[in-house]
Amino acid sequence: MLIRNAEVRGLGPADVRLAGGHVVAIGTLAPLPGEPLLEAGGGALLPGLHDHHLHLNALAARRASVVCGPPEVRSQHELAARLRAAPGEGWIRGILYHESVMGLPDARALDRIVADRPLRLQHRSGRMWLLNSAGLERVLDGAEPHPALERADGRLTGRLFDADGWLRQRLGGSPPDLGDTSARLAGFGVTGVTEMSPGNGAVEAAQFAAQITAGRLRQRLLLAGRLELADAAREGWRLGPAKLHLHEAALPDLDGTVAFARAAHGQGRGLAVHCTTEVELVFALAVLDEAGAHPLDRVEHAGVASDTLVGEVAALGAAVVSQPHFIAERGAQYLRDVEPRHRGELYRLAAFTRAGVTLAAGSDAPFGSDDPWAAMRAAVSRRTDEGQVIGPDEALTPEAALALFLADPEDLGRTREIVAGAVADLCLLDRPWREARARLNSGDVRACFIAGELVHQRIDEAP
Repeated sequence: MLIRNAEVRGLGPADVRLAGGHVVAIGTLAPLPGEPLLEAGGGALLPGLHDHHLHLNALAARRASVVCGPPEVRSQHELAARLRAAPGEGWIRGILYHESVMGLPDARALDRIVADRPLRLQHRSGRMWLLNSAGLERVLDGAEPHPALERADGRLTGRLFDADGWLRQRLGGSPPDLGDTSARLAGFGVTGVTEMSPGNGAVEAAQFAAQITAGRLRQRLLLAGRLELADAAREGWRLGPAKLHLHEAALPDLDGTVAFARAAHGQGRGLAVHCTTEVELVFALAVLDEAGAHPLDRVEHAGVASDTLVGEVAALGAAVVSQPHFIAERGAQYLRDVEPRHRGELYRLAAFTRAGVTLAAGSDAPFGSDDPWAAMRAAVSRRTDEGQVIGPDEALTPEAALALFLADPEDLGRTREIVAGAVADLCLLDRPWREARARLNSGDVRACFIAGELVHQRIDEAP
């Protein structure tokens, strides 16, 4: 294919020829006989975007789920109305719940909202499920309670912590089809993703490989997860970091965690550590310091980072994968919940770049929006959904915000470029960058190519 009259990022106006899955020529090019032609009309041609942190199966399952947290749901009354209106007759699957709605309700409290259908609510952290009595009865039918099911006074509360694998097994469901999710991501110009679920192992790898083979998952896949992934058959995916998901209220044994980090390093992998709080970040840095730095180590989220901690991240050489859009989506809640002294330390961006820390971004979808352009806007504006600005000194330029999604997933310190010989993973906008940078809008994505194949082309309606 020949893409004619594009504004190639870093090069300016040019024609770009794609063949054999690669960019083979850039310049003033004449069409070859029978060659497909796409007129770019001066639109910006970018490397395809890469989402460096998301959860594919959970994102696909969101379509059959009920959003149960802010900003859509802010009170117990709103939660009850939404759950009671859920279609169908079986399970109700709620997602993105936050304790600001009605605390952490037990099964009895949830029964007062929904008693006639099994209900499971997932906390927006992704680490906890809240079940009503019908839900508890359904998952425990013929099985002993999992140790992760909380008890109080000898009674199961319905709160389940860090046991997604067991819950999936008890529910007996199959992994969701990723076709629609992949198509949606392509519509944003996303050509690659890093799957960051901590439970990913050989079974999950085989499931993703099947989706890739079937053509349902088109994006390039870097798969993070457990240590056992290093021995799994790599059919269509690449091995990512070992994932460590910290929880401030129940931090793991330090020595055992250091051993886990060293084992990951021994596999040639970095350690990716989930750190949304200051305490979690302190613990993560202690682990990385004791285990010895690895060039692929990365901190996921870095939700709260003081100047001192920013310096320690830099000293260890770890990268940070942030979620700038959390300021937009959750900022109003942060301003209510976070101590004033920490507000300027929330999801910092410019401070890390000033310190020399490699910075990239991911959506954490479905726990955040899967639209990378929304994350770019938030990185530039630092504005909450209610109009407040958090940490204006942390704002990035539109170019720096775009670069968060152009990093090489296997070497976050390298920015992917459009050059002859590069893999033809591309995102074409319908306007030049000077206009797009002021909007950072996913509606400007006109076409998306993966390995030179056109996987998304916007269909414009006639005026």
